[in-house]
Amino acid sequence: MGLVADRRVAPGPGGVYTPCVKGRSASDPGWWPADIPKRPGVYIFRAVDGSVLYVGKAGNLKSRLTAYRRPENDGRILIRFLGDEADSVETIVTRTEQEALLLEDTLIKQYKPPHNIRLKDDKSFRMLRIDMSDRFPRLKHVRAHSPEMGREGGRSRYFGPFASAGALRRTLADLHRIVPLRDCPDSVMDHRSRPCLKHQIGLCCAPCVGAVEVTEYADLVERASRILSGDAAELEVDLRERMVAASEALEFERAAVWRDRLSALRRTVEGQGVRPKDSVDRDVLGVARRGGRASVHRIAWRDRRMAESRTHHFRSELPDEELLHSVLSAIYAPGRRAAPTEILLPFAPAEQGLLEELLGSRLLVPSSGDRRRMLDFAFENAAQGLQRQSNEEDRDADALARMVELLDLDPSTEVIDCFDISTTQGSHVVASRVRFRRGHADRAGYRRYKIRDVEGQDDFASMHEVVRRSLERGQREGDLPDLVVIDGGPPQLERALLARQESGAFDVALIGLAKARGERKVRGKRKGPVEERVWIPGATAPVVLGQHSEVRHLLERIRDEAHRFAITYHRKERGKITSRLDGIAGVGPARRRALLTTFGSVAGVTEASVEQLAAVDGISPELARVISEALR
Repeated sequence: MGLVADRRVAPGPGGVYTPCVKGRSASDPGWWPADIPKRPGVYIFRAVDGSVLYVGKAGNLKSRLTAYRRPENDGRILIRFLGDEADSVETIVTRTEQEALLLEDTLIKQYKPPHNIRLKDDKSFRMLRIDMSDRFPRLKHVRAHSPEMGREGGRSRYFGPFASAGALRRTLADLHRIVPLRDCPDSVMDHRSRPCLKHQIGLCCAPCVGAVEVTEYADLVERASRILSGDAAELEVDLRERMVAASEALEFERAAVWRDRLSALRRTVEGQGVRPKDSVDRDVLGVARRGGRASVHRIAWRDRRMAESRTHHFRSELPDEELLHSVLSAIYAPGRRAAPTEILLPFAPAEQGLLEELLGSRLLVPSSGDRRRMLDFAFENAAQGLQRQSNEEDRDADALARMVELLDLDPSTEVIDCFDISTTQGSHVVASRVRFRRGHADRAGYRRYKIRDVEGQDDFASMHEVVRRSLERGQREGDLPDLVVIDGGPPQLERALLARQESGAFDVALIGLAKARGERKVRGKRKGPVEERVWIPGATAPVVLGQHSEVRHLLERIRDEAHRFAITYHRKERGKITSRLDGIAGVGPARRRALLTTFGSVAGVTEASVEQLAAVDGISPELARVISEALR
């Protein structure tokens, strides 16, 4: 696909982080990602505040997430709590379903989502433990996070978790053919006087009767540890030779047994790519490039857990080494985040020694082993993130072109502004302006307004004021949009046209976007699909947008973002609202609360006499006169 520079790493195990899509309603079809990968992996639903609502796994992410949509494809999520609470979806693809299962368990334990109920048992996965304090250690099955795991002190080594207990048992049987460790408990080994049957068939080295020295046995333990850590090449060769030998001897059933055991080994070992083998704090940066676009995916590992997975997008023509130097300087800038012990990179950045000194981290370029596999993991994240961003930009550009054609706009239309009014029962009226450039948000063009000239609740007059002020400033600064979208029908559009005339910005096109008035929620249920209409100045009838129209999705996304931005500003300003009592010297929170409890409101306090005010607990006659004079 031409995604990466010459130093790119080959695709391998890994995950793809799909950036969340925030600020949209869950009933908006455009909220749902359109290019979900057809890969195994994990999906994460988040709320507006970023908290994790639900984590799930899938053998095919696209198929699973598509199943969450209603059959009629009206854009709503089938599960009620996701439709009401979810604001974004993230996906992390994995190499296999086993990795997805293990990663799901890790994320659930990390985030504790309120809607995950099936994996509360922390002992759901099997692990292998070798107690190095034993004279002759043996492999033992334990459950993850069980009390049993903490009984052996700090000299135990753990391998796993393993998703398939059956594959684990079969692989251990094969492991004993190459590494004949004991598998009997201490109570059995300590009371044996002769070797067991397993020693006679070559599956145990019989430490119980002194048939092997302690140093020789330690070498066998180290060999088993390497295999369980992912270095299974030796075991694979052995099984493959057994399979080929049986096949050449025409023992096809026996060859099938070795084939199945080889498959079991691969299934078990492949699950180890989800988590590192050590507890070193490290960040892994995968880099993908295409033209002037670059994507850097950062995966942070802390205490053997994936603490963060995030994609950063850049536009840069710098050479690879200079780009990576700039990225590292930006990510670990002072006051932003502390650099970990080591950082894995696909190639050396410019001035690597200087960066290591400034960051206090080891910058490593691994070529093999676990670190290389972790780098492969990050690279595929970066490549898929870059592809997703490119797909989104292509879709936005295509939707913009279709809108220009449908609404007969100027072909050069690129910059779109949209306004929204937010108020609480006519008080504290504020407005927002969002700007989209070539179909995607341009946050440098976002603006907030306090309504100055309108008394009470008059949305038409408020829209007139904010559009006029915005266009007048655009005229002065040479920063006019190509199109203004008004949230509303003909009345709102008419006031916006008057504002445009007063500002003199006659080249700016205006349209109104409004839902059909007859579509209302009845007893919490919506009657049929909502009809979106675009009102064009001078037209006798609106343009009705198709339910699955790209133009509709683009305009709804712009309007919803304006609404979100206005609501956010209004909540912030609403928190600053104070009572008239707050400005009176001597009236603190306790006395204000006493006055409002006694008289019911500020108006009631205003109408009360000095004697009535003085009768309130904590209010002296002198303070009562001060309050009465201040309010009147």
